[in-house]
Amino acid sequence: MEAHREHMHDTINTQEILEQFAVFYPFQFDPFQVEAIEAFLQGDSVMVAAPTGTGKTVVAEFGVYESFRRGSRVMYTTPIKALSNQKFRDLRAIYGNNVGLLTGDVTENPDAMILVMTTEVLRNMMLQTPWELDNVECIIFDEIHYLADPERGTTWEEAIILCPEHIQLICLSATVSNAQEIADWISRTHRPIRHRAQ
Repeated sequence: MEAHREHMHDTINTQEILEQFAVFYPFQFDPFQVEAIEAFLQGDSVMVAAPTGTGKTVVAEFGVYESFRRGSRVMYTTPIKALSNQKFRDLRAIYGNNVGLLTGDVTENPDAMILVMTTEVLRNMMLQTPWELDNVECIIFDEIHYLADPERGTTWEEAIILCPEHIQLICLSATVSNAQEIADWISRTHRPIRHRAQ
């Protein structure tokens, strides 16, 4: 696996990949975004904690872009159906029919390379049809701070506990006081994750 990661990293220069991705954005990336993207390109999982509206989704969008560029599958999870529907529309505008949606109510293009879903749907997939994750290389957990939610947090816990180790995670969090604690738990439970805060 290490050799595979090194090969992927060497195939194309990190700077070139960043420059190719940056053309889609009308602004310059902040250092925390660049650091998180570089960590992802080095084969690490990353957690980005930043206030809403400061561009943490750029890192998640890079995870989708890079997974798609590599020809591997990526899953984008959100805590609620409305967010999944919105993210599906956003990604569909860029990647067309390569995007699918699973919310429990709606199943659209379930074999797509880019699959948007609620965290509950992902957790259920891991329990019921885990082989569906065999060719997934990246899972994005939007709003990972829900992990600490007394009512719904177990869904995130179970999804991370059940997540195959070969999968890189991109976890997005609002600025919460326990962000480092969440990152530490993910590192112990799944695989090391690099925490970047804005």
